[in-house]
Amino acid sequence: MNDNAVKPFTTDEVRENVIEMLKTIYDPEIPVNIYELGLIYNIDVSDSGNVVIRMTLTAPGCPVAQSFPGDIESKVETVDGVNKVHVELVWDPPWSKELMSESARLQLGMF
Repeated sequence: MNDNAVKPFTTDEVRENVIEMLKTIYDPEIPVNIYELGLIYNIDVSDSGNVVIRMTLTAPGCPVAQSFPGDIESKVETVDGVNKVHVELVWDPPWSKELMSESARLQLGMF
């Protein structure tokens, strides 16, 4: 056995790395990252490194609805341990301010 072999990432490690990447991507209209904003509903990571992200936008008529999922896929594909990425845009349940993290609410002065 080669002790210098690269250990594959666990699905939990990949998921955490994906979350860190999502925290660097900001909503174009609100100065908060998409993870803290509550736009990410679910992140599934398979053993082979395929990632499916279920997310929404702040409004169905959002001007970036067509391009934003592809931008997110491109960025998440650069994460170590990720093979392929698919972003699924969903509208149910609709986004609301209650989905935002406490830090996002503080950042926007909502307390």
